Amino acid sequence: MANLGTAYNRIAGQNLERLAALSDGIFAVAMTLLVLDLHAPVADAIHSERGLAHALLALAPRVLIYAMSFLTLGIFWSGQQTQLNHFDRTDRNLSWIHLAFLLAVTTMPFSTVLLGEFITYRLALLVYWFNILLLGVTLLWSWHYASHNDMMKADVSVETRNALLRRVVIAQSLYALGLALCLINTYVSIGFIVLVQLNYAIDPLACFASRRAASS
Repeated sequence: MANLGTAYNRIAGQNLERLAALSDGIFAVAMTLLVLDLHAPVADAIHSERGLAHALLALAPRVLIYAMSFLTLGIFWSGQQTQLNHFDRTDRNLSWIHLAFLLAVTTMPFSTVLLGEFITYRLALLVYWFNILLLGVTLLWSWHYASHNDMMKADVSVETRNALLRRVVIAQSLYALGLALCLINTYVSIGFIVLVQLNYAIDPLACFASRRAASS
């Protein structure tokens, strides 16, 4: 039985395309579920344009958290796809690491609802940050495992490997700093996290460099 188990483990979870397809599906569902926490104002409670405006304004914190979570999932989807594109193969262990990553993805709608409901509570922000930490740690674990088990494509340089590691570590450090800012105010913390996400989503320095190169 032990030999059969060992043989199975050697052949299990070796399809990168299936792993990428599963990931895309889970990300799509999780990103769609985020919007379910946004509810239109109840018609019976609205009797004027001003009343509707006030009701929509009251939704602003939830819209902010929704946008932040959508950015979060978009950034981590991009990060995972970048990793998968650099892998030459996978195995059972690496597949399960990515399943652990997807587990953290599926909890993002919950942590989003929690933070949207209790936006001024530091504990709700802590839960949200821990969700982001799990996403980052599992991606870091995946890259480390693949690097040390010869699963990278032949053209992946050492500089590329180190750059991707630094990106995850720096991002997680900035998220931790954002959490620490909740000691001042949770809105300050959330604002900082959104700025970090916009930086990674837009990459303004790269955009500026490309414009300078194009104009020169």
